[in-house]
Amino acid sequence: MTESKVLEEEVRQLALRLFGDSEEKRAGFEKRLLDMYTKSEKSQFLIIHNPGGWGNTRIENLLQWERSIIEGVDNTIRKMGYSGVLVQYFRSSTGWRAVFSDVREQSRYFNFKAEVMAEEMMLLTRHLNKLKILMIGISQGAAFSNAVLQRMDGEERIFSIEIGTPFYYKSKSVATDRSLTLNGNGLMPDALMEYNVPVILKTYFTAPVRWLKYRIQGKKIKFTYCINVPGHDYNWDYPEVRGKIEEFLRTKFGQKSDVEVGTK
Repeated sequence: MTESKVLEEEVRQLALRLFGDSEEKRAGFEKRLLDMYTKSEKSQFLIIHNPGGWGNTRIENLLQWERSIIEGVDNTIRKMGYSGVLVQYFRSSTGWRAVFSDVREQSRYFNFKAEVMAEEMMLLTRHLNKLKILMIGISQGAAFSNAVLQRMDGEERIFSIEIGTPFYYKSKSVATDRSLTLNGNGLMPDALMEYNVPVILKTYFTAPVRWLKYRIQGKKIKFTYCINVPGHDYNWDYPEVRGKIEEFLRTKFGQKSDVEVGTK
């Protein structure tokens, strides 16, 4: 049996174990995992973005600061001399029905979804023995990345950058030598991390007013863009944000030598 057939069969068996009789879920899982494998097999890094919120926002629709982090990390890895591919990992589908169906899963620290992603990452590293995986999690995506990393104890080629983990997940998060946690942007405290209830409530209660104002003006703004919690903003241009991330990447991976860059 060829290597590709071995991989396909392993993916099929894993999908069957995780999703049982659900053909639709198995097919979606197999397609996503094989697609990540194909994109990664000639790269040294697989950079995975776990979006904030409900985890279904595409890069082009992200808030500017979240997009700046993804682009900043991707560019830094390349400047260090490594080849890499960037993908997004969506935790849920779009629409209110999908959101409500995920409430229980998110409240249980992403129990099943984290297990699924961990299984995917471990399969990739088994078949691609030179690949390093770097997760970038934002807000709820940061908590999700941490939940995934906890299920891969001992896996030395999978790393996590976790930015702005909400207070309601902090007690469940575990720091490791393969993770970087940013608790503030260096300019002002993050109210969502510091459990500043009055500020958080004010932000959420006034968000519908801002959203309605934009709609009246004819601007189709996503409701989540109107939830601007003070300090929950980690722009790549902020010195402390950029500095800590670049230091983490340099410490863990280092600069590829000119000889390696020329022969990769």
